[in-house]
Amino acid sequence: MRLALSAVCALLIAGCAGDAEPDAEPDAEAAAESAAIGPSPSPSAATAPSMTVQQLASAVGCTAEIQSKAADYRQATCKNEQADYVLVDFDTVEGQRAWLDYAEMYGGIYLVGDRWALSAKSKEYMESLRAKLGGTVEERGAFSSSPSPTSAQAETAAP
Repeated sequence: MRLALSAVCALLIAGCAGDAEPDAEPDAEAAAESAAIGPSPSPSAATAPSMTVQQLASAVGCTAEIQSKAADYRQATCKNEQADYVLVDFDTVEGQRAWLDYAEMYGGIYLVGDRWALSAKSKEYMESLRAKLGGTVEERGAFSSSPSPTSAQAETAAP
């Protein structure tokens, strides 16, 4: 057992000391070593979303304009003949869920995929995008402590 552990450590050290190019394909020996050691997933590790805001914008036919970059997400907008879009990509599933939970207070309809979300005009339109992009359509309800008066109500309430 000690000999096997020593061999694995030596292989790991040798692999770290190599000067492979960043874009180089892993060789068969490195793949075998990795498979023998096994993956070490981290539940909070940040990885690239399945689609970035730029890819989402391209898929709907517009150009993303980044509105905000936070520690765990990027939000962009874009516009084409069909709709105005809000596009978001996330580093983590947890960050995505937190963002969507926060969006509850604003309401809206969201097409939600693997660490990305977008919003546009109607549920029917979002369903048509779902057929193209995948994901699920989620409807978020806005809430408030009191309804805002309409302009007609405000005019009659004025002294």
